[in-house]
Amino acid sequence: MKKGFFTVMLAQALSSLADNALFIAAIALIHQLQGPEWMDSLLKWSFAFSYVVLAAFVGAIADSYPKGKVMFVTNSIKISGCLLMFVSAFFVDNHLTHTYIVCLAYALVGIGAAAYSPAKYGIVTELLPPKDLVKGNSWIEGLTVLSIIFGFVLGGILIKPEVAAWFLQFPIFSSMAESPAEIAIVVIGFIYVLAAICNLMIPNTNFVYPKQEKNPAKLLKVFSRYVKILWTDKVGQISLAVTTLFWGAGATIQLVVLKWGQDHLGLNVSQSANLMGVAAIGTIVGAVLAGRVRLEKALSVLPVGVIMGFAVMLMVIVKSDWAVYGVLILVGGLSGFFVVPLNALLQHRGHVLLSAGHSIAVQNFNEQLNILFMVAIYGFMVHLDLHINTIIIIFGSIVALLMFLIMFLSKHNKTKYPQAFAEIGELGHGKAQ
Repeated sequence: MKKGFFTVMLAQALSSLADNALFIAAIALIHQLQGPEWMDSLLKWSFAFSYVVLAAFVGAIADSYPKGKVMFVTNSIKISGCLLMFVSAFFVDNHLTHTYIVCLAYALVGIGAAAYSPAKYGIVTELLPPKDLVKGNSWIEGLTVLSIIFGFVLGGILIKPEVAAWFLQFPIFSSMAESPAEIAIVVIGFIYVLAAICNLMIPNTNFVYPKQEKNPAKLLKVFSRYVKILWTDKVGQISLAVTTLFWGAGATIQLVVLKWGQDHLGLNVSQSANLMGVAAIGTIVGAVLAGRVRLEKALSVLPVGVIMGFAVMLMVIVKSDWAVYGVLILVGGLSGFFVVPLNALLQHRGHVLLSAGHSIAVQNFNEQLNILFMVAIYGFMVHLDLHINTIIIIFGSIVALLMFLIMFLSKHNKTKYPQAFAEIGELGHGKAQ
């Protein structure tokens, strides 16, 4: 692996860590303001919405400038969202209005993340040859998933009153914040700054793409064509369907675990957030093992996704600590193992058919659109006051069924369009670049 690749990994880990820690801090702030329970879903929804509305444009931005610089600027946008969330307390008195501004601020962070992602993944295809993409993605995807999980854990730690009290001993914090949520937001802001410093250290690969379109109407037209290309490609549609389902399910399960910890296990928000850290053990193992899966064998992991759907449903029957941890580790391990090879395959097909930045933008569009859909369904079920265990059974069943249908589609495509799948096999013998 090239030296610049590890700099990208560190920058990505810090920025994603801050994104997810800020989510927990924002939830704590909304609860502090006595906002309605469905506001947690709106917070996640506002973040994903930014990805969807910007999807047609961020790929062109990522392919127009050195990706390290793009990552620096977009990380700065995240800092602006974090800052807005913090300063809103000083000029808004109405609690309900304040909660909406918190969601707006997190949407601004989402705008930064939406433009950050194509550059982050695109530079991987510039730094690494096709034969190393699965290994590289096992690192990037593993770190991304871990940063999501540890971001939850960090957010849960920072909103603890005793932790906030420790920070308040220092004038730099006591002069700016009072509540645990406010302290957490300040600390997270410093993490974003560290990520920005790493962005500046990313080398310029000198990879030159064709001149990018700047007209918004034309970009929308071109983007819709790119979406069609990936969905009609018989290999691309399988990997795109899997990653779309995975990230939609992943975003929803974050909310599910938070509510499950409170309703099923009797924990508070901070303790429930820490549960996501338990899944990190399984995710590390799953992502590392996935690094051994060759690109031409990526589709062989599809059955693991079905098993993961059923594994999620085990959450409704566990109560003791060891059983809770065991289920979370199992779900984390299965998710880390099955998504990494499919994500690498999708990136390779996207890079071949489109370009690095545009293919990631198409991927993000579909994934975040599914997040909007699945989080909206979750929010509606919460609004209907369904028990969390009922929600988990519905959620796990949907994931398992959809993964089974994707497996059926994969088998159909492989039988009817063998040449498309033969091209993947040639990668293992060095015939395709």
